[in-house]
Amino acid sequence: MTTATPTSSDDAVKAHGGPPAGFPDVATLALLANEFFHMLPGAAGGVSPELPSGVPGFPAGPQSALPAATPAGVPGHGAPVPTTSPGGIPSHGTPPRLTPSSTTPTGVPDHGATGVPAADGRAGGIALGVPEAYAAALPTVATPPQVPAPRSPYYFLGESSAYTAYASQSQPNAALDDRVTAQPFSLPGASDLRSLLDWDTHSPGPTVPAAAPSTDPRFYFLDPAGTSVGSVPTVPQSAHPPFDVHAIRRDFPILAERVHGRPLVWFDNAATTQKPQAVIDRLAWFYAHENSNIHRAAHDLAARATDAYEGARSTVARFLGASSAEEIIFVRGATEGINLVAQTFGTQHIGEGDEIVVSLLEHHANIVPWQQIAAEKGAKIRVIPVDDSGQILLEEYRKLLTSRTKLVAITQVSNALGTITPVREIVAMAHSVGARVLVDGAQSVSHMRVNVQALDADFFVFSGHKIFGPTGIGAVYGKKDLLNSLPPWQGGGNMIADVTFERTLYHEAPTRFEAGTGNIADAVGLGAALDYLERIGIENVARYEHNLLVYATHGMQTVPGLRMIGTAQEKASVLSFVLAGYSTEEVGKALNEEGIAVRSGHHCAQPILRRFGLEATVRPSLAFYNTCEEVDHMVAVLRGLVRARR
Repeated sequence: MTTATPTSSDDAVKAHGGPPAGFPDVATLALLANEFFHMLPGAAGGVSPELPSGVPGFPAGPQSALPAATPAGVPGHGAPVPTTSPGGIPSHGTPPRLTPSSTTPTGVPDHGATGVPAADGRAGGIALGVPEAYAAALPTVATPPQVPAPRSPYYFLGESSAYTAYASQSQPNAALDDRVTAQPFSLPGASDLRSLLDWDTHSPGPTVPAAAPSTDPRFYFLDPAGTSVGSVPTVPQSAHPPFDVHAIRRDFPILAERVHGRPLVWFDNAATTQKPQAVIDRLAWFYAHENSNIHRAAHDLAARATDAYEGARSTVARFLGASSAEEIIFVRGATEGINLVAQTFGTQHIGEGDEIVVSLLEHHANIVPWQQIAAEKGAKIRVIPVDDSGQILLEEYRKLLTSRTKLVAITQVSNALGTITPVREIVAMAHSVGARVLVDGAQSVSHMRVNVQALDADFFVFSGHKIFGPTGIGAVYGKKDLLNSLPPWQGGGNMIADVTFERTLYHEAPTRFEAGTGNIADAVGLGAALDYLERIGIENVARYEHNLLVYATHGMQTVPGLRMIGTAQEKASVLSFVLAGYSTEEVGKALNEEGIAVRSGHHCAQPILRRFGLEATVRPSLAFYNTCEEVDHMVAVLRGLVRARR
């Protein structure tokens, strides 16, 4: 008779008659082992798990507390997260989660905005968007063996990369850019991108000799030899926790989706952004606990809904740097916001022979409403030209401004090219001739700090779905006195103070422009999205995205036959291109088959594409939850397309 070989440790125990009486089960053994290793000299501590009662030698209940894994007093690292919004209602931190939150090995909740440590030991896993096994099977771009990995002040640019050292490393003594202070018209570290975009984008860039390893660490925490306390920069008490893209990604459940069997790579952020769990939960909480119409009812749910809605308005005002919540009007999005201004300010202040100035960079939503007003009033549209890189020609703009100019409508960031326009200068020049300025911020608010008072904009519009909030909601900022001087654009309930059959008296802004029942829940969701982004830190986002843009620009320049469209020195995270031998639809389809979502087409910006002789481009657009590994994946697919046509 042959004795079967046990196939597991459990089988082995059973084969020998089972464990002796009183012997702990496997789970208890694991806990005991964990406790043992925690008690070893020099072991990093956390709070030990609670052991089951009845284990010999260990009392029931929690064991002795060990040192906390994260420092206290740093936002997101041991400090409590605020649980109330500006309106006094529970913020998205209060509602119970609809799905269980996982935890890191340190016991910190597994969500980026609540302060996951910067290195949690899971880099390279599914959080990257490309699992290790799949990534290992992908074609990669060979790195010349003689070129060492570039030394970088940011960890994701110091990893082993598919690309050679970027051009700024040939100037090791250049002054370090300010990558922390908010920039009004550009992003931190813009010189890196500038040096890349000075290359000939119609052919592969030149080979740049690798710089010798620097002995001067650019950031103290990257010094391999350690640094004395005296050289550590002072961290302001308002500093945000370290930015960890892998922790951030875990806040966005859709990033775990698979497309064609591949992990989703969402590079279509200029069209719409994905939503963090905090926003999803806040919407569900509103409908489960607060749903009511607002303002005039005498019951508790109406009060809750009103507080939530007006709290969201205050959040938007704070986020934009407005002087008052009364300067914020809720609309369906940037398109409706521009139409609101056109139908109020345009109707009241633009007449025959007057001029409206727009730029060649504009989205159709910032062209068509002004064409309609011009046709109705007999006004003229004047267009600011751009140079071959896609940047505004300020001197040409100056020539367009006259006493007949009534409005300048300008985008802050081009959705088709990523160009950042010099808005402050544009506003100041318009005001010098008495014109008002509307700034389209749909593509800027998610990438950089915006302060409407510093810009001195008369109007500013943006869409919630471009900044990690719901669709169907957005906001118009307008200077208070200006808004109150304008006529309503829609009539109905909510916007009136008194109505008789002889006359109607209107409220002042903002309710003057919010006729009927608004999109209450999605306004609350927008407030939650802005709260989430503020807790991460918009400067952290800007810094990370800019360096990811530099990395992606360099990688795409290694693809033979790829032509970048839009190479302005000041850019946000948009990478428009065309690939020789392929239509934009073919490239978009090939990327989609690998799980990579990009936009191909004219991007509702036909005039600017035609400036470059094109009807369409492929447009990857990045957000702060994207990674270098995802960029590598896209570049590998593009290089595969090139090889297939050789």
